[in-house]
Amino acid sequence: MTSTSPWLSRALEESRARGFLGPNALEPHVAHALGFATVWEGLRQAPPANFLDLGSGGGLPGLVILDRWQNPATLLDAMTKRATFLEEVLAWDGAPTSAQVVIGRAEELAYEEDLQGRFELVTSRSFGPPAVTAECAARFLSVGGVLIVSEPPDAQQEERWPEKGLNTLGLARGEYVWESAGFQVIHKVEETPSQYPRNNGTPGKHPLF
Repeated sequence: MTSTSPWLSRALEESRARGFLGPNALEPHVAHALGFATVWEGLRQAPPANFLDLGSGGGLPGLVILDRWQNPATLLDAMTKRATFLEEVLAWDGAPTSAQVVIGRAEELAYEEDLQGRFELVTSRSFGPPAVTAECAARFLSVGGVLIVSEPPDAQQEERWPEKGLNTLGLARGEYVWESAGFQVIHKVEETPSQYPRNNGTPGKHPLF
């Protein structure tokens, strides 16, 4: 891989070996993950004070962004096996020292005092459908922060991210950016109402939009 540290290369190779990433080349994964950072850098002059990677799984895009910015990061995943992997690689020599891993459901963790409303940026690579991603991400964001979501090709943004549904959560649809892949920017424009996110599983079973 190019433009990555030895630590990151080793971490992603280990992720692939454990089956958290597909068996193909890692370079496209890295390029896609860097797209999140590039989208942010097109919006703001400096890296965010902190970011949260929602459903970090095998480390994408969280580890790649962390390696690029070396800033405070929170990697969240509900699966203990994957979260434990992230903790392992962050303890290796050469790993950035500014990251933490949190294990649990986003619907619950969003109400934790040290997590709610604390992040300038939340990233989502393949967390879930738009309504689920938006509801689970909203409370983590500070007002003025942004959610950046990886989008499928030829996505219909008005249908996937309706303004009325987003407004319910204190969010607003922003730019759609093509950066080797599609990314949707969602802005946090006001505080998220206290009832969101709803209980575990509810956002998926009864989506807001």
